[in-house]
Amino acid sequence: MELKAYNISFVGLKQGKHKFQYEVDNAFFENYGFEDFNSSQLKVEATLDKKSTIMELQLEASGSVNVNCDLTNEPFDLPIETKMDIIIKFGQEFNNDNEELLILPHGSYEFNIGQFMYEMIVLSIPLKRVHPGVEDGSLDSEILEKLEELSPKNLDIIKDNKESTDPRWDALKKLKTDNNK
Repeated sequence: MELKAYNISFVGLKQGKHKFQYEVDNAFFENYGFEDFNSSQLKVEATLDKKSTIMELQLEASGSVNVNCDLTNEPFDLPIETKMDIIIKFGQEFNNDNEELLILPHGSYEFNIGQFMYEMIVLSIPLKRVHPGVEDGSLDSEILEKLEELSPKNLDIIKDNKESTDPRWDALKKLKTDNNK
């Protein structure tokens, strides 16, 4: 898949706001070597506000990606709602080191928003992906059953062990409080 589809040619646009819409699926992410999603269905809307000396770009993505749960490995659809704002200026040479500022060389007539879209979507994914069925208790999974089976049966024993302390520590704590008087 060509990333040219994500080029925005701004040279012929009048000053003001211009909207562009894109459909994003796994083929888009494969261009970047990213294969964490089982599937993806996202819509990205780019709004370019062209002004006399600068441009402002606002990206908004919504949809879902299918990922595996980190606890159960069960696939589920994770909803995505994210946005990103970028200022575009003109300068001596191309520079996209800052995630909020893009500098294009004088004489440029287009730029590609693919990398910005990719980063915005991937960074919106939580570090820990938990199936909603795990959180509300509605998911039946062999892994969850095994975790329940292996969990400590009597939590009172654990609490009792934590409450009783080693008498040697108690003696040391007494020394510490005696010296503070």
